[in-house]
Amino acid sequence: MSVQYTLNLRVFWPLVTGLCTALVCLYHVLRGDSAARTESPDGADGGFPLLKVAILLLLGYALLRCRHAIRQRFLPVSSRVVGHYASPTRHLPEPGLSILLESYYEHEVRLSPHVLGHSKAHVSRIVGELVRAGCIRGSPSPISGGALALAFRGDFIQVGSAYEQHKIRRPDSFDVLVPLRLPQLVVLEPRSLGAEPALDPAFRSCFVCAVKAPPSTSTSGTSGGHWLRNCKPFADSFCVDVRGQRHLSATLVLRWFQSHLQRSLATVRYKLEECCRVSLTPGGLEQPPILHILPCRTDYGCCRLSMAVRLIPAVHLGDSIFLVAPPPPPSPSGSHSELPGGLRSEALWGVNTARQEQKLLSWLQERASPGACYLKCLQLLKALRDLGARGLDPMAATQWGHILSSYVLKTVLLTMLLRKGSPGQGWNEAYLSECLEELVQFLKACLLGRQTLFHCILGPGRAASEVGPLPKVLREAAPVDLLAAFDMHARELVAARLLSTWRRLPQLLRAYGGPRYLARCPPPWSQRNQGFPEHEP
Repeated sequence: MSVQYTLNLRVFWPLVTGLCTALVCLYHVLRGDSAARTESPDGADGGFPLLKVAILLLLGYALLRCRHAIRQRFLPVSSRVVGHYASPTRHLPEPGLSILLESYYEHEVRLSPHVLGHSKAHVSRIVGELVRAGCIRGSPSPISGGALALAFRGDFIQVGSAYEQHKIRRPDSFDVLVPLRLPQLVVLEPRSLGAEPALDPAFRSCFVCAVKAPPSTSTSGTSGGHWLRNCKPFADSFCVDVRGQRHLSATLVLRWFQSHLQRSLATVRYKLEECCRVSLTPGGLEQPPILHILPCRTDYGCCRLSMAVRLIPAVHLGDSIFLVAPPPPPSPSGSHSELPGGLRSEALWGVNTARQEQKLLSWLQERASPGACYLKCLQLLKALRDLGARGLDPMAATQWGHILSSYVLKTVLLTMLLRKGSPGQGWNEAYLSECLEELVQFLKACLLGRQTLFHCILGPGRAASEVGPLPKVLREAAPVDLLAAFDMHARELVAARLLSTWRRLPQLLRAYGGPRYLARCPPPWSQRNQGFPEHEP
């Protein structure tokens, strides 16, 4: 969270007075003996008495503290009365919600485009060096059995809110897709699990990727046994058996990706030491690794921040659609151990449609009216989510963040805009609070089950006409409900707290954001740790 520093006069003047007194005392202590030796013959002290200095400093401090009272003392009575009743702190109306939202947005939410641009350029440089080193080290070369290993494709794709113009607070976290290059002998056959009736809703959005021989193998007369023999090392290293067929394993690919990144980082670490310190934190069996970029003391570049870059291995399916490691189950009910029908958790993949969503946002921006504030509303909705998490115990805060994730909030905005066709005049800056309230009400309806929050690309509409053609596997996939994986009781509690946070938003904004002159009321409620409200309206 960004912090603004202001001068506190109640602390400043006592601090200045104490500092001056300490300097005078130090001066007299250091020249004590020398001053005694240089006294005049008649015994008079040639120095300035310490008591007089202290008295003068205290008198000056008292005059500065009482300057307003002394000025009012010598004013006419009529002027004092008028000034008393014209006091702006007593008779100016409290700022409305729109003013509070604008102030909070400027002071706590909005990112500096200058700082964000420099941060993105710095991330691009560091990740580019790392990917190029990994591409050179992992260039295709025959291994045992004649198969080819995985390798970096040589490029990277920047995704996430920082590249969609709706990131908030600090530009210190980024997401980057690192596409992988598969051997030419390996062909993937992805399949959606949305139609599996016995599968937990948490895994309906997952995919599995079968590995099969390329079509040229059967047409050219090459035996399947020869192909299996050549690809056996690859299958043993990166595939698992699911229902009698080899499937590409996200867990095994992620494990290789982390080790390959470590080797690539060791290659470029010395080259990058001039501008930053780089370290890699493994993400575990199901989470991608995180690259930490820390500025060096000798680096005098502009806007150097400590940043965390999540490097996500991605398998390209076509038309800018990628398969990535799936997110962990949102609740204990979605345990990997309960997968039916011989499915294995190691074979599950998630789908990343970030490039399609970027196209969709660009399409909406082209058709938006001048001064449209839909991205600003999304940023404020994220800030409202963060304000609502204050005071929650760690378990409740984690559940709150999972249900109201940034992707869910972005999907809420896109769903509303697609229903209306484009951001019209109702999304102007003048209607900021009304638009934000509309988003909150629609999100509450989705949490309570009155509306279904479908994936904007994998939903019934699929937005195919706006983002271009989609691969066949996505066109045939079942619609994905983003909130179906969460328990209804937890969704109701989140909806209740969301509505309560919206109703208390003016108090929250005065207490936690904006300049001091907007803080005219006490904090809204006790900040002791608490869980979700059981009886909130």
